[in-house]
Amino acid sequence: MIEATCPICGKICTEVHARVNDIEYFTSDATYNMMKCTECDVLFVDPMLKDRLNFIYPENYYSFTGTTKKNWVVAIKEWLDRRGFRALTASLSGRELSVLDIGGGTGWLVDQLKESDPRFTSSLIVDIDEGAHQHAVAKGHDFFLGKFEDLPVSERRFDLILMLNIIEHVSDPKLVLEKAAALLAPGGKIWVKTPNFDSLDARLFRHRSWGGYHAPRHFVLFNRSSFERLAKGAGLTTLEFSYTQGAPFWAISLLDILRRAGLAKVSAARPSIYHPLTPILQAAAAAFDFARAALGGRPSQMVALLGSKPSAKARESQ
Repeated sequence: MIEATCPICGKICTEVHARVNDIEYFTSDATYNMMKCTECDVLFVDPMLKDRLNFIYPENYYSFTGTTKKNWVVAIKEWLDRRGFRALTASLSGRELSVLDIGGGTGWLVDQLKESDPRFTSSLIVDIDEGAHQHAVAKGHDFFLGKFEDLPVSERRFDLILMLNIIEHVSDPKLVLEKAAALLAPGGKIWVKTPNFDSLDARLFRHRSWGGYHAPRHFVLFNRSSFERLAKGAGLTTLEFSYTQGAPFWAISLLDILRRAGLAKVSAARPSIYHPLTPILQAAAAAFDFARAALGGRPSQMVALLGSKPSAKARESQ
């Protein structure tokens, strides 16, 4: 019997949800257990290689390089990002705003944010990659090289904290959310995007190393209820919630089928994200997911806007 400790509740779990491999970057040929905690309703990888980050994140990891090839899919995504940022920041007041991007790589997403809202004059990127560090600083961002958990405590506060596809990469998600909440300026918001394992593609590719597992880099995966419960436990309230397309996960999963059939070459030297078929697969999957979401479906990514819970004194004055 396989036993593993849930990183959320600390209980011993024995249910193996799936056996998974690294089908993107091929950092090793090891097989990992994707465990399920029925108490917390989360998935988590075992073993969790939290002390081997340099091993599981290769030098050509997508957020480190700063050299993502521009194509029409990327252009559309950047346009959608800027539109989303404009809607997001409209409710933030102030002539000068600050942003913290946790796991922000080269700062490419904050660049999009600043382009959509010039009020963001102060930015801090947190990431573990030295190459990303150099790119980000060259573009004018402050940078902390290391894990967010190790970011020194200071008086600096942020109007917006980005946690886009990062909470699933940490070994103690509650601790990370609590620290992020403590860094919010009054009226500040945390924007989170994270995979949803309660989705069609997660079920279809459950036993085929679904792209959303991102094994072994995704440590903990949530569905809506388990994520909102986590946020509440960290002292945050969910202001907005929605599902969005999980095109990257579809593309990784489909490309792996082609690889296994000998119809596509994917390797450590050329991971799936750099394969020429990837933009086509992502575009088709995004259209499919957007259509499903419009009909009430639950695609494989969730987006949540979080804010601090009002204090007891503030509630009394309302």
